[in-house]
Amino acid sequence: RFAGFRVAHNADRILRPGDRVISNVGFKHQILAAPLEIHGHERRVIDCDPELADTAEFVEAYGYTLDQSANTLVVMGKSDPPVFVACVVLASTRLDVNKVVRRKLGVKKCSFAGPDVTGELTGMKIGGVTPIGLSEHMPLWVDRRVMDCERIVLGGGSRSCKVVAAPEILTALPHVEVVDGLAKDPPKVPPA
Repeated sequence: RFAGFRVAHNADRILRPGDRVISNVGFKHQILAAPLEIHGHERRVIDCDPELADTAEFVEAYGYTLDQSANTLVVMGKSDPPVFVACVVLASTRLDVNKVVRRKLGVKKCSFAGPDVTGELTGMKIGGVTPIGLSEHMPLWVDRRVMDCERIVLGGGSRSCKVVAAPEILTALPHVEVVDGLAKDPPKVPPA
C-alpha cells in the first residue's frame, strides 16, 4: 500500500513494491540479541500486561514516570506520495507536529499516522512501537530532551514488553537524528 512513498531523510529514495519498512527479525529477539548497531548499550526488556501498554496506564501500574517514558510516534506528511517519519519524545511533552515536524518534512500538512498505517509501516501496534526494530527506510527523529534522561522506557516491539535503557541506545541506531525542539511542553492547565 505504501510502495512509492518518499522517506523523509532522503527524498531520492523511493520505496518500491516488496521493500520492507520493518526489520525481518522478531523485535524481542532483536532487542535481546544485541544487533551490531546497538551493541554495547545495556538494556533490559521487561514484560507488561498488553492491556496496560498505553503510556498512562503503564506508568501508573509499573511505577515509572511520564518523564522516563519515551514514546515512538509515526507521523505522515500529506504529500504525493506521502512522507513518513518516526519521532521519539518524552510522554511528558507533546510532539510539535504542526510546526517542527511539518517544516522538517517539507509538507504543508501532516498528522499522526493512525493505528492501521502505523501497523502496516512498522509491523507494531500503538503502545508497543519501538525505534529499535525500524529499518533504515524509516527515518527516526529524537527530541533532544530524551537524550538528557539517565534512563528511558521505550516500546518493546509489542504491547507485551518495554525496553529500559540509556537514551544513547537511540543514537547508536543508523537512521537517527536528534532534533532540538521536536517536542514542546504541554499547555498549562489552570487551577480548578
